[in-house]
Amino acid sequence: MQNSDEKKVDRRSFLQAAGVVAGSALASSALSYDRILGANDRIALGHIGIGNRGNQLHMMASQLKARYNVETVAVCDLWKNNRERAAANAERYYGRAPRAFQYADELLAFKDVDAVLIATPEHSHSPLLKATVEAGKHAYCEKPMGNVLEEVRAARDAVKQRNLVVQVGTQHRSEPYQLAAREVLRSGALGDVSKYEIVWNFNGPRWRGRPEVKRIREQDTDWKKWLLTKPDRPFDPQLYFEFRLYREFSSGIPDQWMSHGIDLVHFFTNDQPPRSIVAHGGVFAWHDGRQNPDTFQALVEYPSFLASYSTSFGNDSDSFSRIMGKKATLINIGGEGSPRWRVVEEKGNHEDNPTIQRAERWVTLPGDDKPGPINIGDEDLSHMSNWFECLRNRNTRTNATVDNGFLHSVACIMAAQSYWQGKRLYYDPRSERITDNAPTA
Repeated sequence: MQNSDEKKVDRRSFLQAAGVVAGSALASSALSYDRILGANDRIALGHIGIGNRGNQLHMMASQLKARYNVETVAVCDLWKNNRERAAANAERYYGRAPRAFQYADELLAFKDVDAVLIATPEHSHSPLLKATVEAGKHAYCEKPMGNVLEEVRAARDAVKQRNLVVQVGTQHRSEPYQLAAREVLRSGALGDVSKYEIVWNFNGPRWRGRPEVKRIREQDTDWKKWLLTKPDRPFDPQLYFEFRLYREFSSGIPDQWMSHGIDLVHFFTNDQPPRSIVAHGGVFAWHDGRQNPDTFQALVEYPSFLASYSTSFGNDSDSFSRIMGKKATLINIGGEGSPRWRVVEEKGNHEDNPTIQRAERWVTLPGDDKPGPINIGDEDLSHMSNWFECLRNRNTRTNATVDNGFLHSVACIMAAQSYWQGKRLYYDPRSERITDNAPTA
């Protein structure tokens, strides 16, 4: 997300107040809930996958160290450079060096770690989440929760079998403006909703041109461990860092961008699985060897409304989200998870009054009559705060549970499969399977 140019001082204060690769699965450890006893006990954190996004999560956690008494005691990354940078940052944040591991199973076996942040490439999210909870440790897992349906289901089931606190990294569920917009929707102010539109654009060769491609040496990592469940192939530094462009490891736009958008659809409309999805797109803007589309659109059918998702990487035309009801429209101006929502109420109808009158108002927070910023940026600590609060309070009902993560993963997996297969796909919630035909009632 981009940082906002809006004034941040007041917003930061209320936001903060609001509430790579594993080896074999490890046996469940005694180090789970009993290690977190009270307000004075330190929460010992481990970080698995500490590249760009992992480094952001590392910094965010450090900003909350005093409030929640947390400390990074272990870092893990297959690549030597990331591992050394993370260890140096942890020493700077906390005043002492953490343990540094190359392999995730080594960190998960480290008895001093209570909770693990997972920010590895997308194809390893579900296997690592499963291994983490099987090791008896709480987890914060970046989105998407996974991109292989069987692996996502296995990770969800592993979490639900244990009394552990897991947060999925769809952070907009914790943000105050999204919560305020959801209350407007749930109040009935919009009337019956029939359409939910999401358009998020960017002009640039997204995920191509990572500088690390020229820096990594095969001897400084473990290529076979990085591949994890995927077939062996020669070492490829572009795939290693630009994996979101290659279909076997990521779906690109659905995994990275649609996951946030469709999760907000679920969050606003009471978390229900899609009935069907049809998707289309292609490589129209950046002919640079990428396999995944740079232009993508999906239509997602739910029981009572239709959602549309669209992204172009060839034009930075205005991004928005629009929830359309019979009485009013809830409109969001800006890109991913923008807080700037407004309600547009319609007076009259086209048959009785061709010139419909519209009344507009911003969605604001209590005690504040100003609209939200265009984008909120990574200074928002509300989602990380929610995880730490749940760890402190022994509350497994985080703001983004594995059930929520499973649903956004289902929608994104369906969209990617529909795009590659060139046909409409359906979801059977009873068998939790993606099918070619609509399930029988």
